[in-house]
Amino acid sequence: MEIRQITPRYAVSPQIDPEDIGVIAASGFTTIICNRPDEEVPASHHADRVAEAARAAGLAFHVLPLTHQTMTPERVAEQRRLIADSTGPVLAYCASGTRCSVVWSLGQAGHMPVDEIMKATAQAGYDLNGLRPQLETLQEQGGL
Repeated sequence: MEIRQITPRYAVSPQIDPEDIGVIAASGFTTIICNRPDEEVPASHHADRVAEAARAAGLAFHVLPLTHQTMTPERVAEQRRLIADSTGPVLAYCASGTRCSVVWSLGQAGHMPVDEIMKATAQAGYDLNGLRPQLETLQEQGGL
């Protein structure tokens, strides 16, 4: 498991295992968001299996699967709400952490300067330069 910090309250990771939950909880996370569709992983890593382990450890767990086709404004807003409503730090995961970074970035447009969004994701190891034009457009429109 490789946790990459985007902000003090939001981090992303590639796919996690149910066995990772103890480390995640010990690291101070209170909420996990699964952005990976079950169709992409074997049954041992389906969201319900990870959710069971997370809830047993006292963590909130939300499933918001994302693909290029399903990363809609409504889903971006839902991710933003889940982060805002969390009682503490949030860990979101997908295949590589990129989708979790993209959905966070889209949700920040209009609320945070684009350069700061790009810097935060780049420092976490995600090159989202291709997303910059969309973020700038969203910024001009006041966000989603």
